[in-house]
Amino acid sequence: MSSSTPSAVDRAFQAALYDTTDTALDTGASLLAAAPAADAELERRGEEFVATAWRRGWQPADVVRIVRRELDDVHVRLVSALIRAQARDDRPRGRRWAAQLQELAAGALEAPPRADRFSYATAVLELYRLLLRLPALEPLEEPAGRPGSDSRMLTRIRALLAKAEATGFPEEAEALTAKAQELMARHSVDEALLAARAPAPDAPGACRIGVEPPYEQAKAVLLDAVADANHCRAVWNEPLGFSTVVGFEADLEAVELLYTSLLVQATTAMTKAEAAQRAGGRKRTKTFRQSFLAAYAHRIGTRLAAAAEVEVSDDLLPVLASREVAVTSATDRLFPQTVTTRLRGVSDTAGWTEGADAADRARVETRPRLP
Repeated sequence: MSSSTPSAVDRAFQAALYDTTDTALDTGASLLAAAPAADAELERRGEEFVATAWRRGWQPADVVRIVRRELDDVHVRLVSALIRAQARDDRPRGRRWAAQLQELAAGALEAPPRADRFSYATAVLELYRLLLRLPALEPLEEPAGRPGSDSRMLTRIRALLAKAEATGFPEEAEALTAKAQELMARHSVDEALLAARAPAPDAPGACRIGVEPPYEQAKAVLLDAVADANHCRAVWNEPLGFSTVVGFEADLEAVELLYTSLLVQATTAMTKAEAAQRAGGRKRTKTFRQSFLAAYAHRIGTRLAAAAEVEVSDDLLPVLASREVAVTSATDRLFPQTVTTRLRGVSDTAGWTEGADAADRARVETRPRLP
């Protein structure tokens, strides 16, 4: 009776992947460091871990985000190279997936050099340990609707938000943001009209948006407010550091753009307010920031909702109502069980007041009735 001899990769995996101790990790890394011929198999097995993550509902941006959150830059470079390598043999997965791969390629995160084989093998095994333990996520399939949105409108929105981020005047920043939200609302109505006239209207989709520490609770509230103002629903996954946003494609794009911009603007306003507080002798900053961002998120939700109000003709109301029902149904299918989270750590009066004032400076203009 004959048996095959386990490869160096198999022996290293048996030693290190299913044991969380440093001793096991050192043993596995030593086995790999002594076997340069195993490098190709080691990389192939890494691509298999990546493909398994896709089957478990993860997407490229999700994997990179969790690796950056849990490990170090060397691991981010490793997993980025693995994702790009695996994509060459993978099936097409939709426009949003392709955009994530393009962003990885644009980042040019090459795999780290292998001069120190033991350190390299240790990093690889640490990464594979994480990939092996990724939980299953809700699968986000892209709907087979109209693939693109009006790039001219999105270009105008991006330009307004870029100006809002660049200006040194809070009132101007918030007025520009309000105008961007108005355009987003108009764009959403236009998309609804096109979908209603199409022979096969598109269906809601979903995307995941990172909600990064610190102050992730307040940031999740801000994202929820942006989603609500743009006819979407957001569900926060606190342990994994992201929110899943459900909505129609044009609205999802609007949420991604606006949330990213508002984070930049809120941080700028918070930094200025905090500097003024410190100049007055204040030293506690963590509670100030948490309360500032919480108040900003709470108040900006009201302002965005007002900016998003668009008067529409009576014949379009059923279309908009059906799209809202579709988004709610899609959210319920993806997340049949959700809980409400209480915002913690909001105890700083000065921070709350400053954050609310920063959001209240937004100037919201009315729009003419759409035909």
